[in-house]
Amino acid sequence: MADGEGDPGVFTATALPGDPRLLPTVTNAFLGTRVYRDILHAAGVYSGAAGDTHRADVPSPLGLRMAAPGACSPAQSFTLNTWTGTFSHTIQSPGYTATHELYAHHSLVHLMASSVTIRRLDGSTHPITVQLQSLFVPQSQDLHLSSGPDFQGAHYIYGQTLVPEVEGGPRPTVHMLWTPIPQWLTLGGEERERCWQFLAAVAGSEEEAKRSYSAGLSLAAAGSLLRSHVRAWAALRRGCSVELDGPLALRQALHGCLYYLLSAVPPRDSPGVPFHGISPGGLSNGTRGEDYWGHVFWDQDTWMFPNILLLHPGAARAILQYRVRTLEGARRNAREQGYEGAKFPWESAATGREVCPEEIYGAQEIHVTGDVLMAFEQYYCTTQDQKLFREDGGWELVEAVARYWCSRMVWSEEEQLYHIRGVMPPDEYHSQVDNSAYTNAVARRSLNFAADLARDLLLPVPEEWEDRARKIKVPFDEERKYHPEYDGYSPGEPVKQADVVLLGFPLMRPMSAEVRRNDLEMYEPVTDPAGPAMTWSMFAVGWLELKELQRARSQLEKCFSNITEPFKVWVENSDGSGAVNFLTGMGGFLQVILFGFTGFRITRSGLLFDPAFPEGITELKVSSISYLGNRLEVTITREEIRMEVTETSWDPPGSPLEAVLESGQRFPLGEG
Repeated sequence: MADGEGDPGVFTATALPGDPRLLPTVTNAFLGTRVYRDILHAAGVYSGAAGDTHRADVPSPLGLRMAAPGACSPAQSFTLNTWTGTFSHTIQSPGYTATHELYAHHSLVHLMASSVTIRRLDGSTHPITVQLQSLFVPQSQDLHLSSGPDFQGAHYIYGQTLVPEVEGGPRPTVHMLWTPIPQWLTLGGEERERCWQFLAAVAGSEEEAKRSYSAGLSLAAAGSLLRSHVRAWAALRRGCSVELDGPLALRQALHGCLYYLLSAVPPRDSPGVPFHGISPGGLSNGTRGEDYWGHVFWDQDTWMFPNILLLHPGAARAILQYRVRTLEGARRNAREQGYEGAKFPWESAATGREVCPEEIYGAQEIHVTGDVLMAFEQYYCTTQDQKLFREDGGWELVEAVARYWCSRMVWSEEEQLYHIRGVMPPDEYHSQVDNSAYTNAVARRSLNFAADLARDLLLPVPEEWEDRARKIKVPFDEERKYHPEYDGYSPGEPVKQADVVLLGFPLMRPMSAEVRRNDLEMYEPVTDPAGPAMTWSMFAVGWLELKELQRARSQLEKCFSNITEPFKVWVENSDGSGAVNFLTGMGGFLQVILFGFTGFRITRSGLLFDPAFPEGITELKVSSISYLGNRLEVTITREEIRMEVTETSWDPPGSPLEAVLESGQRFPLGEG
């Protein structure tokens, strides 16, 4: 496979993967599809009640395949360009080239676009024809669709989802306009080149669908539709630029992860459009029975969020606002289980009610509530955005989570500590355990953050928050100097995925280097090698912390068995099973680069850094880290660290920064 002549951000192949699940996705914050697929999904549009809730399939007119009739096996290439956010298919025949391009527009988020360009290469004057093959039928298993009148040459359908998520709840409406697609396109004998544009606009209202379609038509008529998308996408990529000097496979994996993850976040200039969260397989996947039905898990808050926060805090805020918007559902979950406050669902869709098809996870895998709050804490430490908490519902969420944890604990007279009993830890091979180390540690962190934030907002701090944070049990084996996964865990018991190792990062629970090492060495050999893709990244971060660079590298290399060729689509499990376009694994991988190689740690007092590179990497440059209203360019080589403040916000004003070395030396960082 040729990879864009060595360009690590361009993935080119002469054939498509045999498994259509491994085709690349084109997605923006509101629309997503897999190339050549006859369905797309719209954000927040689910159908089905509770355990059957899944992304509603919207018929896609843009799942076209281009063919050259009569040509004897012409040269073909398929390219995913992560710099332009486009997928293309090129047919190279004697005398002409034909290129089909597809993208989800990054500033007109209700628009997907496709174009076919035929270009004559010789002096011939005969017509040139290509065929467009389509499986499109304007109907859906999830939507009751009706036809409306054509609009500006586009066909129009609209309808509601069939079954609401909760009884009596809303059934989202979808409106779609699309350019009719002919079976054949012909370049006339007198023409040298011609481009045909095909648009699909999908929105929750007729007005928005028409507005987006009209805007797309105007840009297409001016010849600038693709350019306007590329400009918006390139601005996002530039604002989230991460570059490293190292092995080509590592650089390709980096750019693939950035492409798929950034495709899922809201654009910088759409504050009015509510965001609907990020599911493990993204918006392109999640039809009934696929990729966890498009539900949102801790994958978003723990695995994807920290990267987005560092590079694009506006998008990070939108993710948190999704959790604020679903707070009422979380309160009902807690009440139904007999607790106070708010319990976030293991699987969330539009309402915040539990939509996991299997009851055990919703009932027991409660660490997700602490994971949600940790994202709020990281955001607050990075931005000091008090408005989110004072005015936009953040404080109500923090307080509700603290109340939930207090009501979920029981006092052990024997140990004189608080217990949390009957849970499933992140390691899903075990359930109904008491005092999961990770669950209890994340509960403690929730309570400490709630108390600290209350003080910052000049609100009273309930005494029980601090008391329970101090007295909650986090299992520790004094003899072996490691954290048992839960009460009664026996060393050597198999573990599904990263669990106790998360105490060191991202939880940053204080512990000695000896204990950190013991946790890594205890769990690394017993963690299922076929477990989910994000696991090895957390072992890599742990070994980087301890400056065990070879061990870190060997853990990082395990991730590559989850990356498929040629388009760098991740699979959840290395045997190809589970979710595809597995953004959770990509999020873990990016954290190795953004937090492992740099040593960045987000704390209340500052952004700590302590770089460590495995062999073969010579330089890492992160062009725009956002911290306290400043944008920092950080370049790390084996010899030095360079930090430059490239921009400081004026409203609200960014905080003045200084770099402090372990020696105590201080370097003020002004703009430039």
